[in-house]
Amino acid sequence: MSDPISVIATIVINATGAIDNANLPSGAKASAQVAVESGGKAATSLSARLDHAVAQLPEPAQQAARNGIQGASDHIAAMMSAPNALRAQSDTNHEPVRTRTDPAESHRQPPATRIVPAGQFPDSQGTVGPTRSIVIPVPDAAAAPPAMTSGRIAAFVPWFQQAGTLCSGVTAPTLAALYAAENGFHYGPDAPVSPAGALGPGQFMPGTWAVYGKDVHGTGRADVFDVGDSVMASGHLLCDDYRQIQSWKAKGLVTGDTLDLTLAAYNAGAAAVLRSHGMPSGSADYENQTKPYVARIRATEKDYDWLQQASDLLRPATDIGTRIVADAMKYLGIPYVWGGGGSNGPSMGGFDCSGLTSYAVHTASGGTITLPRTSQGQWHVGTEVPLPDAAPGDLLFGNWGPDGPGHVAIYLGNNRMIQAPQPGDSVRISPVMPGMHARRIN
Repeated sequence: MSDPISVIATIVINATGAIDNANLPSGAKASAQVAVESGGKAATSLSARLDHAVAQLPEPAQQAARNGIQGASDHIAAMMSAPNALRAQSDTNHEPVRTRTDPAESHRQPPATRIVPAGQFPDSQGTVGPTRSIVIPVPDAAAAPPAMTSGRIAAFVPWFQQAGTLCSGVTAPTLAALYAAENGFHYGPDAPVSPAGALGPGQFMPGTWAVYGKDVHGTGRADVFDVGDSVMASGHLLCDDYRQIQSWKAKGLVTGDTLDLTLAAYNAGAAAVLRSHGMPSGSADYENQTKPYVARIRATEKDYDWLQQASDLLRPATDIGTRIVADAMKYLGIPYVWGGGGSNGPSMGGFDCSGLTSYAVHTASGGTITLPRTSQGQWHVGTEVPLPDAAPGDLLFGNWGPDGPGHVAIYLGNNRMIQAPQPGDSVRISPVMPGMHARRIN
């Protein structure tokens, strides 16, 4: 399951299965299957197309279809998010990679396959059913997709923001992209352990953890499986390497982009950077693993820009608009869930677009304002204001159709908004979409 076509095919199979199990007339069932299959084949944005296709179903069948799609998507994301790694081997030219026992050496794990036993793959309704065992190769770093779709990133958001302030060269988006590459935001004692023995969300070898692992919660023990302990340890390690590489560059010992070399050091060890006088080279491991690892992180940093924007935009709430923003910000990274959330907070594990706005407005107003549950209903509350005059906390409406807006978000300022975008995504900060209109609720 290492190519997008396999992912698309599996999701479409699950969507079609959900339709097959729905109690629909044969004509409606056939039309829905055609719509879903067409969406799977032609989608430039798969989740958006499937969402549209399922929306064509009668209301009683929609949730079953969505559950099947979401279950398949989450399972695929989990299978594909296990980190790639360098082989734990050495030769006469370089130190053993991904087996470091001190902060100067690499600490990651070798490549692997994952066996999914019979009975652990979701069936067409998103539940576990009997199927044959399959062996799934872990994808290369450069090919693995971002793992934030599962919503696991929510637990990491405040720690990425905190660790992203330790030094100027390592930001929250960089840390998020690195953790997506390392372990797909898995955490806790049940998170994958590498064949080389690397542990936790940051995949630390015991020797490295002994140096960088610190208790950030005051529990008296640095826990390699804990999100906060791990992210802060990674932040300190990266910043130490960043400063070391800057020093080497000043002395003419290495050349190259400092952050690129810092990420290479996290993967292959700082000694490899120094010995190569820059990006590690001269080994198949470095060419096939370290360089793609660095390239993937740098290419996906932009997917997590909203983490930095969240830090920049969040400020003390002095009126209802800024309180709306602050209350929505608390749920950055929580999964999109169709029909999820409302005035009392998330439900079924997340929010949809109007569930998020319902919660933020209700909470910010002290419970005095309860919005209608849908974006179409919310459009009729408050007063429309020209988009150039929108203020933080105003609601933004888009995806217009015959019945009104199909999407709602919260304006942040500077042409940015916070939204629960679509199935498979999470609450995030995004640019304002073309064609949006603003309304002021208070």
